[in-house]
Amino acid sequence: MKISSSIFPIISIFILLSISSVTPSDSDDFDDFIRCLPQQSNSSLPITDAILTPNNSTFQSIYQLRANNLRTFLSATSRPVAIITALHPSHAQAAIICAKRHDFQLRIRSGGHDFEGLSYTSKFPFVILDMFNLNSIDIDMSTETAWVQAGATTGELYYRIAEKSNVHGFPSGVWTTLGIGGHFSGGGYGFLMRKYGLSIDNVIDAQLIDANGRI
Repeated sequence: MKISSSIFPIISIFILLSISSVTPSDSDDFDDFIRCLPQQSNSSLPITDAILTPNNSTFQSIYQLRANNLRTFLSATSRPVAIITALHPSHAQAAIICAKRHDFQLRIRSGGHDFEGLSYTSKFPFVILDMFNLNSIDIDMSTETAWVQAGATTGELYYRIAEKSNVHGFPSGVWTTLGIGGHFSGGGYGFLMRKYGLSIDNVIDAQLIDANGRI
């Protein structure tokens, strides 16, 4: 639904990518999971470039970069068996299909602002699908709409809108590091909600990947 105002027009927004979760499992068939990923990815961007395991030098830094609960840094906190830093929607599809097939729980992280750690911890063997590379924002001022990928942050969205107009905005969160995918999935509370509603009230279309990996 589009909302506009002569004082403060609002750009309605599309979420380009949102992901369903996968049922937990106690399987640790890691090698088969890793082999499954390229088989299920059809992108010209190899998914192997997006796979991080504990053997990678950047694994720990990427894991902690968007973990907002400091308890995740404790040695007793479980770590993912792999982090998939998706570069293309097909990488997200592959992560969902392979995690489901090989009984890994899938945790999906946009900005990591869930302080319970639901997007980056688990009691079961798990994989993180990290969306931060899927962060494109395409604003169309003629229709006052925007396509926004789930890995973009609210701050990036505000900045891109401001580049196009000094009288447009979007009702969303106060924190500029909130991931769009997670924030909108929770409704999207912010300063403008009393006049323009929640973020989700202004979403007029979305491209989804379901729990079976289908777009």
